[in-house]
Amino acid sequence: MRVLFLTNIPSPYRVDFFNELGKYCELTVLYERQKADDRLWIVNNKKNYKSIFLKGKSIGNDTALSFEVLKHLNKKYDRIIVGGYSTPTGMLSILYLSLRHIPFYINCDGGYIKEDSKINYLIKKFFIRKANYWLSTGKETTEYLIHYGAKKEYIYVYPFTSLYKKDILDKPLDKIEKELLKKELNVIDDKIVIFVGQMIYRKGIDVLLEAINYVSKDVKFYIVGGKPKQEYINYINEHQLTNVFFFDFMNKELLFKYYQISDLFVLPTREDIWGLVINEAMANGLPIITTDKCVAGKELINDNGYIIESEDYNNLAIKINELFNDQTLLKQFANISLKIINNYTMENMAKTVYQILFRMDDKK
Repeated sequence: MRVLFLTNIPSPYRVDFFNELGKYCELTVLYERQKADDRLWIVNNKKNYKSIFLKGKSIGNDTALSFEVLKHLNKKYDRIIVGGYSTPTGMLSILYLSLRHIPFYINCDGGYIKEDSKINYLIKKFFIRKANYWLSTGKETTEYLIHYGAKKEYIYVYPFTSLYKKDILDKPLDKIEKELLKKELNVIDDKIVIFVGQMIYRKGIDVLLEAINYVSKDVKFYIVGGKPKQEYINYINEHQLTNVFFFDFMNKELLFKYYQISDLFVLPTREDIWGLVINEAMANGLPIITTDKCVAGKELINDNGYIIESEDYNNLAIKINELFNDQTLLKQFANISLKIINNYTMENMAKTVYQILFRMDDKK
């Protein structure tokens, strides 16, 4: 089966997914850009698929407008997937495929319904409803797609992830294993909450700092993701938060070690259309606290953590204290996280998408 997949940039988890999907089919991937403006992705040369970087004009951080895409959108492919319905190249592709009556899928990594202006709603609906089929990451995303005109009976769900099976622990680290790993990392802290994400407003680090005021001081907070904003440093100094520590970006191997020495993962985000750090934390046996604005949290939290309202620092503090005051519950949540995330592997993601594509009859 010949499959064409249009996406924006070769981000690592995408490349991994394409390598797995390419084991099942003859896959060609069209990239809108070689890299994002703020980062360069290193593309693995050992690929199970053909990659083509389109020529075009860069627009925004990681999108572009390329008319070259049109020469690739033809019926020599058995399946065509548009992975970015909101990018200029994605929109152009949707219009072209629709006008030529060539069946295609729209892939949506995540999404939740929010209040749009009337014009934004109509634009999203115009493009999303043009597809013949849709690939969704779960219930929340499916509702989002239906809201913008997708037909429920042609929406197919797959497990979205950035993890291979080997990345998921068999069981949470026990006390002795944690102590050995802490010694390796020169960590002496006993109770650790970890946050991983960019140092930007959307991630809600300011909300986390507010919550820390009301959490026991023996709980330490590791905030991983780059250089902290000066406003965060000022807040910490003003409120004498001696239990907050910032860490720069880490490679995957080191980051996973920090997950494993931690006791709880917190993501007080204001908006994440998925949030792959949730997958990562669960794969390392962590309970989760996140917000109702995180799609991954709404899909993956089921008796392994809490979902709170975005901006609610008071409830965030209450839930953190509650878990550290109940070690039995903390361990129970950790085990359930591993059980849930076990299905969310790169291998299963590729296999599921292939099975969806393979069994589909493109004649409605």
